[in-house]
Amino acid sequence: MRLRVREVAAAAAAAAAAVGPGTRARLGGGGRRAPMAKSKFEYVRDFEADDTCLPNCWVVTRLDGRNFHRFAEQHGFSKPNDDRALHLMTKCAQTVMQELEDIVMAYGQSDEYSFVFKKKSNWFKRRASKFMTHVVSQFASSYVFYWKDYFKDQPLLYPPGFDGRVVLYPSNQNLKDYLSWRQADCHINNLYNTVFWMLVQRSGLTPVQAQDRLQGTLAGDKNEILFSEFNINYNNEPLIYRKGTVLIWQKVKEVTTKRIKLPKETEEKEVEVTRTRSKAVPLHCDIIGDQFWEDYPEILADS
Repeated sequence: MRLRVREVAAAAAAAAAAVGPGTRARLGGGGRRAPMAKSKFEYVRDFEADDTCLPNCWVVTRLDGRNFHRFAEQHGFSKPNDDRALHLMTKCAQTVMQELEDIVMAYGQSDEYSFVFKKKSNWFKRRASKFMTHVVSQFASSYVFYWKDYFKDQPLLYPPGFDGRVVLYPSNQNLKDYLSWRQADCHINNLYNTVFWMLVQRSGLTPVQAQDRLQGTLAGDKNEILFSEFNINYNNEPLIYRKGTVLIWQKVKEVTTKRIKLPKETEEKEVEVTRTRSKAVPLHCDIIGDQFWEDYPEILADS
């Protein structure tokens, strides 16, 4: 046993010598992160894959809820759309835009959000893994943190999960086509879900029967079912359901109340203070046509 202890001690001493003096734990000490230690073990960094994003490309990070069909069922989401869930997703996306750098806009629908980083962003040396992990982790932690603000009577039963991916788009038209694709997907899915849940909730069909009823139908057929059987004009449904949510930066005036002591006054008084700051503002509008891009040319300017 003594021989074994000596061997372990000798190995520890050799490792310490290899690392060199003056190195401290990265999370210990005064809390500051020490530089990467120089040692004979540093060669393992060569195994890291180079995931640098190509220059002069829009970097889009999209996240999706993992197994959110089950999550929605167990947390009692309203069908076909739950306003609480949609607004919570947008709050999380706003937090991501506020906390991270170089995001020019975002687009979300259902359980997904896409974040567009500047073409010229050099954030974390344009490493794809950094874009993806920072966005997904910030979004997921925000979802848990803000849950109680939107689901006041529904406790969070288990932690939600999100997956992410990074895609590069070299031209402005590529980026616009990507966002058009996501908004078209929003329209197709919402139209189907609106008709499906009307058939289940108001006509008494089972989910299987409703699915069979809609099999092979086109958009016009679904609109006809909604109008003739349920007196619903799909074009009058809320834009947030039909178009999704676009987040863009806008200057917003904020008025706050502050207590100050004025000269020659003995007591403090409340005064209103107005400040202008940039905020990620939600819009529910069409982004497939040209009007949106003409109204907000600064998005593609990437300045």
